[in-house]
Amino acid sequence: MVTHKCCYSSWKVFSGKVLGKPTGYRKAELPSDQMSSSSHSVLLKTGVQMPLLGFGTYKLVSPEDVSRAVDAALLAGYRAFDSAAVYLNEAELGRALKQLLPKHGLTREDVFITSKLGSKDQGERAMEGALHSLSDLDMGYIDLYLIHWPGTKDLEITDPRNSGNRAESWAALEELHAQGKLKAIGVSNYTPAHMRELIQSCKIPPALLQVEFHPKFCQTELRKVCEEYGVCFQAYSSLGKGDLVTDPVVLEVAKNCERTPAQVLLRWAVQQGVPVLPKSSNPDRIKDNARIFDFTLSDTDMDILSALDCGHKFCRDASQVV
Repeated sequence: MVTHKCCYSSWKVFSGKVLGKPTGYRKAELPSDQMSSSSHSVLLKTGVQMPLLGFGTYKLVSPEDVSRAVDAALLAGYRAFDSAAVYLNEAELGRALKQLLPKHGLTREDVFITSKLGSKDQGERAMEGALHSLSDLDMGYIDLYLIHWPGTKDLEITDPRNSGNRAESWAALEELHAQGKLKAIGVSNYTPAHMRELIQSCKIPPALLQVEFHPKFCQTELRKVCEEYGVCFQAYSSLGKGDLVTDPVVLEVAKNCERTPAQVLLRWAVQQGVPVLPKSSNPDRIKDNARIFDFTLSDTDMDILSALDCGHKFCRDASQVV
């Protein structure tokens, strides 16, 4: 463990290599001090263990759909759940977990809950937005809370007020973190420039960055920035909105491994120490997507998949947000 010093008081980084190297990722397993072999987790700089495998809840809205999916996820071994204010399902997720945790012999402390501040609440409404998430989830605290988007709703992406609003939002999250209501705080969809701006101005550095990441969009520069500052790098859209599971290269690797394309894509990320958030409403698929810790991709397969990198994004692009 080393100590980085910046414009704020010194803060601890757990070896500075939670993510694995952006290149030269030959090692099949993470070092033992960075990933628990029993729980498959990463250590955030707050000292909290976060599961490498989380369950994404985007597009799960109705109480019935949320409950069914959460039940299947808990049965399959998921212990982390990712929501957001804009998903409109925080209350449904909170209710489902309260009802289902006892069924699976679990308590609130056994699960890791992530949610995110909507862009409509960016800036002076950030405190109100975060407290609304806390109220809707009704779980006592949120394990990880993120600024969802670097821009502000109804502002042009070139409007310089976006930067000021981000700073004001972060200050609100820092306050709630100090109160223990948000156990860890971070950001989503930030670019290298956004990350450097935040690191230079914040009192509490971000614990995590959640962004699009898959073989066609390897985010090398952004991963280097995160590694430099000890920020956990987490992937969403690992399957490229479903497009990558039909890619011929992915299909060939999956065939040789006797695994599903989705499992191969998820394993490609976690084998580099990158947490993932697969989402599905299908119980069988939810179960299959969790089976990523009982096999290892060869170095050759890792190289073949990484060679697909062409900078292709399937999701919204934040690179032009000032």
